[in-house]
Amino acid sequence: MSAFCDQVVLLTGANGGLGEIVTRQFIDDGAYVVAVDKHWPHPPGSQRILPVDLDLLDPRQCRRAVNLTLEKQQRIDMLVHLVGSYGGGQSVAETSDETWYGMFDSNLHATFNLCREVLPHMLRQGRGRIVATGSKAGVNPQRNYGAYHVSKAAMHALMRVMALECRGTGVTVNAILPNTIDTPGNRGAMPDADTAKWVKPNSIAQLILYLASEAASEINGALIPIYGKS
Repeated sequence: MSAFCDQVVLLTGANGGLGEIVTRQFIDDGAYVVAVDKHWPHPPGSQRILPVDLDLLDPRQCRRAVNLTLEKQQRIDMLVHLVGSYGGGQSVAETSDETWYGMFDSNLHATFNLCREVLPHMLRQGRGRIVATGSKAGVNPQRNYGAYHVSKAAMHALMRVMALECRGTGVTVNAILPNTIDTPGNRGAMPDADTAKWVKPNSIAQLILYLASEAASEINGALIPIYGKS
């Protein structure tokens, strides 16, 4: 029997370079994936994938996405949250309002909006897995990217608070902390980088699937580094 036979995954960032790989691995392991992204120009054809357009910064849309998932599948076993953004390049003194608040919207507020809607259902169900993508930058900051680093650190804190609140309930909350991920988008943005040191998406996907599995039921509140060769 497949590891996730007939389990339901709500997965954000499903149309991205990492999201496509994670989605496919869940499907191959028997799961049904509600695949969330902001735009779906070419919706996937699998009957085990439900593509959903969703702006995570709108709490009402997050609520509708959760309700739609429950209408279609009656349960949510896993929330895999891959959405985030990277930006900066200025000192704190030079950082614009747009950059500062934009980083917090993408990396913290989007996470909060969706987790707040999913958690009550998982707690009633007595079981659930939340796995989100944090960043090495959230624990190892560098100069001139304060908005990004601080927003990721705040997101890590949110995950650990939720893990404490879920202790003993059957729901676990964990985050993975990758360094630069080897995706087509990152290769295009950084053509001169040494990609041999980057984290491979398949390695991240395997870690996510493990944390979502029954085998990881005793892992809760972890911030797990996956830094590649850097």
